[in-house]
Amino acid sequence: MKVLLSSALVLLSLLASLAGAAGGDIVPGQSYAPPAERELATAVGRPSPFGAKPQGTGRLAAALDESDGTPQPRVRASIAVVYPDIEEPYRSVFSNIIQGIRDEAKFPIVSYAIGAGASNIESELKRQSVHVVIVLGRNGLKATANLDPGIGVVVGGVLSVPESEIHGKSVFSLAPDPGLLFQRLHELVPGARRVITVYEPRQNAWLIRLAREAAPRRGLELVAREATDLKGAMLAYREAIAAADPRTDAVWLPQDSVTVEDSSVLPLVLEEAWRRDLVVFSSSVAHVRRGALFALYPDNAALGRKLADSALARVARDARDGTITPLTDVFWAVNLRTASHLGVDLDARRRQSFDLVFPEP
Repeated sequence: MKVLLSSALVLLSLLASLAGAAGGDIVPGQSYAPPAERELATAVGRPSPFGAKPQGTGRLAAALDESDGTPQPRVRASIAVVYPDIEEPYRSVFSNIIQGIRDEAKFPIVSYAIGAGASNIESELKRQSVHVVIVLGRNGLKATANLDPGIGVVVGGVLSVPESEIHGKSVFSLAPDPGLLFQRLHELVPGARRVITVYEPRQNAWLIRLAREAAPRRGLELVAREATDLKGAMLAYREAIAAADPRTDAVWLPQDSVTVEDSSVLPLVLEEAWRRDLVVFSSSVAHVRRGALFALYPDNAALGRKLADSALARVARDARDGTITPLTDVFWAVNLRTASHLGVDLDARRRQSFDLVFPEP
């Protein structure tokens, strides 16, 4: 089913640093979302199944289970979901993920919206006999950082988690699988032979390792340059684009707050690439609106089902600890104006395969 998104949602960008994304707890009533939540909001699907629940008061607020506003019953469950107490349109995104979790689990799931100052999460989870908690978003991860090791943790709705914090957790990143990105690049630009990217290692070293493994399988050479600050990123992109061959090279923009900074790096890359007829593709749907050829973005309900599968495996003691998995349940967005400029042939059948196109009709 195709997902049609409004222009306002697509403007949301995922460019702040992962460390900065942690931020503080969300203050009820404040219109704010960490960057990972903003990326999720670009793929809002069906309405929230929780209705218009009032904002929390700084303590745990049990989510509503029915659209008529009926409070969720007190049930003893093996799996719980912790997610940010946040305003629309971001709230609907988490609702879609949670609905996917419920659909896959096939039994009652206890869910909690975390507001500012939440402190009694562990006692509440133990009272509900929770064996595994699914944590959504950076603030939910922060609120559950010191849980009893006996409670399993599955993490979703984040880009990455520092390696020091992964132990004992299964993390499902919002960063699209590089192998899928390279596959779509091959479909649209079969002549591509080399992919150029610049990344900040603290944020994306794990993703670049996966990209190095995936590139040869698609007949691609990956040229990945490290940059630890804005100046280094600007220099790396200038040099890489100047030396690139538009006939065979393409630039990949990962979700990286340093090397794909919104106000300076991104305009530089897009403008220089346009001038040189160089393909740019991205891990963020917001970049497609601004001129990147294509990007992949989350299928929220499918992501929820995958999180549920992982949680069920943990309940059954059949899961690997300390893993981070890239996003594989995706939609894709394409910029038709950029495709025309680059001479990418998109016939009617091919266009039907896109979930989101720009400029919007």
